[in-house]
Amino acid sequence: MTTNLKLTTTQTTVLEAAAERIDGNIEPLPSKLRGGARTAVIDGLLAKGLVSHDGDNYLLTDVGYAAIGRKRPAQVGVTNCDVITKQRSAPKDVGNNDTHDRLQNLEGTLTMGTPSAIRTGTKQATLIAMLKRPNGATVNQVIESTGWLAHTVRGAISGALKKKLGMNVVSEKSPSGERAYRIV
Repeated sequence: MTTNLKLTTTQTTVLEAAAERIDGNIEPLPSKLRGGARTAVIDGLLAKGLVSHDGDNYLLTDVGYAAIGRKRPAQVGVTNCDVITKQRSAPKDVGNNDTHDRLQNLEGTLTMGTPSAIRTGTKQATLIAMLKRPNGATVNQVIESTGWLAHTVRGAISGALKKKLGMNVVSEKSPSGERAYRIV
């Protein structure tokens, strides 16, 4: 292993899974690793020179293999000309059960929207409690409870609840014309 290189658990797991694949592709990444976390992992690996960007693929470099104590697998019966013109094969399933188990564990630790992720007594917790009511809550009701402005309420619903926590929030318009949001 390279001594000056500090890798996160996620980076190490992604590198080890990629080393098991014939082409050294880091994808598919764990399904729960998405959005900003996915970008951060890929950017970190690129910045350290552990992977290189090749079109749509991110492939392990020699430094990437060395970082996890492995060598790039030799390709049997392939000449230099073949390597240049060779089409990349689709990534194979992870063959090493230990690496596969660690990927599964990593997916479990990256779950979003768990109730333990929401601190009690916060305005966000108040918003969630209001939206879990059978009739949900209107923007004006949330404004009264939290003191937020209308754009903050709508932003919290779409950004924090829907995107970050993965909650399913529906919007319904009442006969009076007032829009209510609720978590289903």
